[in-house]
Amino acid sequence: MAATESRISGGAGVRVRTEAALTAGGLGLTRLALLVLVMVPTVAVPAFCTVFAGATVAWMLDAYYPAALFALVAAAVAGLASAGAFVRSSARRTRAQLAGWYGIRLPVSYSPRPALETDARGHWWTGYSYHRSHNVARLAQLLHWAVRDRATRSEMLWLVVSPPLVLALGVVVAGLLAGGVVSLIVGAVSYKSYGPSSTSVVTLVGSILLGFALIALGLLLAPNAVRLYAEAGRRVLDQDGRATHAQLTRRVAELTETRADAVGDQAAELRRIERDLHDGAQARLVAIGMTLGTIEHLMETDPAAARELLSEARQSSARALQELRDLVRGIHPPVLAERGLGDAVRALALDSALPTEVCVSLPDRPPAPVEATAYFSICELLANAAKHSGAEQVWVDILYRAGRLRVTVTDDGVGVADPTRGTGLRGIERRLGTFDGVLAIDSTSGGPTTITLELPCELSSPRTSTSFEKV
Repeated sequence: MAATESRISGGAGVRVRTEAALTAGGLGLTRLALLVLVMVPTVAVPAFCTVFAGATVAWMLDAYYPAALFALVAAAVAGLASAGAFVRSSARRTRAQLAGWYGIRLPVSYSPRPALETDARGHWWTGYSYHRSHNVARLAQLLHWAVRDRATRSEMLWLVVSPPLVLALGVVVAGLLAGGVVSLIVGAVSYKSYGPSSTSVVTLVGSILLGFALIALGLLLAPNAVRLYAEAGRRVLDQDGRATHAQLTRRVAELTETRADAVGDQAAELRRIERDLHDGAQARLVAIGMTLGTIEHLMETDPAAARELLSEARQSSARALQELRDLVRGIHPPVLAERGLGDAVRALALDSALPTEVCVSLPDRPPAPVEATAYFSICELLANAAKHSGAEQVWVDILYRAGRLRVTVTDDGVGVADPTRGTGLRGIERRLGTFDGVLAIDSTSGGPTTITLELPCELSSPRTSTSFEKV
């Protein structure tokens, strides 16, 4: 009795597992078919636009020799533009499918696009570059933002990855199912007799078994294929935990190097201040003290000599005071602390050996360390331009856009500025590296030379400085 109940319960368990497997297979097959159907326009529309644009341009320029080149360019532009229309919708649909099918939620956040602005010269600023045309600026801003935005880059990658992935998974599952159906049909129509010794019966049974096996394998593989698609989508579209071990190691190395540079620069600056005080103001103050001691002895015996020594002591104290002021100005210029980066650079331009045109667009003041870094970097660049470039004019543009302080120094000199040929530019790179800033150099032979500094920062004090001045 117990054995009978065990066989019954075992049979029921097999039936339940079989029904669950068939249900999962049917659901997976349905989802896979849905993925294939939805992916068709994503592939067909860009392909059609590519072929149509290329054929149209080739037909219109048939009489010209470079018609094929123009056709390829037009086909590429049309294909990329039409594919771009599916980037956001494809990613949104995949996120909804993963949330509905497996409960995988992939929150997405896009970095804000800065608004287009115009400067004092009427050029459109995209947040990254200047353009004369508003439409060109808007297109350049869109393309640059799409490349820099992390979520958009993931969505563009997913648009490239998902069609071949769905095609490969669909082909494998459809091939198994089609093979099973074909095997059943071939076995059913190929036999000739039903006799016990007939080889057609063996062929029929083998074909039926093979057909059912292939169909079962296809049904079992369909859910796994959809899970593979979901896992690939999660890995590509997930914004959390995307930093690899190599990226983290490289970032740690960069931070270690910049910290060492900052500590070394600070130690060198302290030694310089100590040396300047010891050799300059301290020596003068010691000499003044000795002179005052001599004056005490001469007050009663030789008043004229005492008055002469007092005059020398007064001049020495004035020189010591001036040296202390110069030293403080070298540490942190008073005009920089009191009036900000824009006015400090204008004052610097007034003392420059070359005519310097300064354009400043700062809605507020950057933090003091960032201001000091930008100021001394500009000092170094203006000095380099005066000593090495052979230029007749220098332009300095200072602006703040999209969370970055951007300084551009341009001269009309001979060019060929190279960080490896001196310590000035390398020192600027190390100084910027402390703040995760970057230094970009565009200096071809014959000039001009354009050096761009970018420092990520947040503006602080409510001071507005937006002007254009030639000094």
